Amino acid sequence: MTPEYPLKGCTLPILRALDGSGADLIEVGIPFSDPLADGPIIQHSSMVAIGNGVTLQSILTSVKEFRKESDVPVILMGYSNPLMRYGIENFCRDTIAAGVDGIIVPDLPPEEAGALRTHTYAAGLSMIFLIAPTSTPERIRTLDALSSDFTYCVSITGVTGSYHDFEQDQKFRSFMENVRHNTTKPFVVGFGISSCDDVERVWQYADGAVVGSALIKALGNCQSIEETAVRAGAFLTSLRPDTTPPKEGSAT
Repeated sequence: MTPEYPLKGCTLPILRALDGSGADLIEVGIPFSDPLADGPIIQHSSMVAIGNGVTLQSILTSVKEFRKESDVPVILMGYSNPLMRYGIENFCRDTIAAGVDGIIVPDLPPEEAGALRTHTYAAGLSMIFLIAPTSTPERIRTLDALSSDFTYCVSITGVTGSYHDFEQDQKFRSFMENVRHNTTKPFVVGFGISSCDDVERVWQYADGAVVGSALIKALGNCQSIEETAVRAGAFLTSLRPDTTPPKEGSAT
């Protein structure tokens, strides 16, 4: 989810709605003016959120309030510039204090993440690295070893929100088999997941499905904070298959 999108003040109600609708983990994006890994939907939501006054501190305040009533894991996804400006040590300290469980920084590969890794590990903040379809088996093993608890697989070589036909994509199935063979920790899959059918197919291979752009799209024309919460909860419920999944459920 993008905090403070589509309306100022909607972050905490949406967090509560996702929790109440059964989210196993909630990914909260840190809006940034140049989100390189994100497609037009998240790019637009980030600009709206920035216009609504969102800041990293306001996000942490919302998470801290949410943490008073829920223990569902919360992961922040943000780019390196805002983190560097905030100060890595300060960031790790304040995120842990707010109740954040982990961090994804898509534009910071492990080779350039030494300082962040040091502080996240020391603070007890989970560091989550991205595995791409182009990652070699050796690279996958390295990313799996460096990630604290699980890795995040990017389903396609593209940006968030891109269409993906998981049922017909033999390359995706081969990618998943390669990841499973070369990892020891759980892994989730994101990018291009937008329906219950997509979630079911991803669950055949991975330990979780990440849905971001489709949720943001569903909230786009909400006229009130109450409506954002209702629609967020209904959308997450619509993603859940009627049968119990073979692994843990979806991350949002």
